[in-house]
Amino acid sequence: MMDILSEVAVTINVNGRPIKATVSPEESLLDFLRYRAGVTDVKCGCNKGDCGTCTVILEDKAVKSCLVLAAQVDGKRVLTLQGFEEDALMQALQKSFATHGAVQCGFCTPGMLLTARNFLEHNPKPERTEIKEAISGNLCRCTGYKKIVDAVAAVVDNETGEGA
Repeated sequence: MMDILSEVAVTINVNGRPIKATVSPEESLLDFLRYRAGVTDVKCGCNKGDCGTCTVILEDKAVKSCLVLAAQVDGKRVLTLQGFEEDALMQALQKSFATHGAVQCGFCTPGMLLTARNFLEHNPKPERTEIKEAISGNLCRCTGYKKIVDAVAAVVDNETGEGA
């Protein structure tokens, strides 16, 4: 007879802090972060991977945490917006989002910022079309994307010294 796991012991490094827990095999990383690690900057939007509000950085890659099982992340490192408080690139992005009015209700902003930061980390001099493509998995229900793309492009321009 096959033994079905009812619980899985995990240790997940969240923003530099190891969190040990016993999770059900179907528990999402999103639920783990919000309800076990107390990391509420990760938002639950659609819970289907469509909106990107739950985006986190898992082992240096932006992922939608509602689509990842907590058990899959055992022994790995997860960063949320809180994990980038001292990060110069994230600070530049946050300032640029505010300057360009790219923050409306703010619900999508953590996912947008994490996606943009991860994208710029791997592609520091993108074209505007590449920025649009990079954030295409994150939905904003308040506005269009021009201000968000402007904010990311301004950070690129400042970092490259090409002016706004």
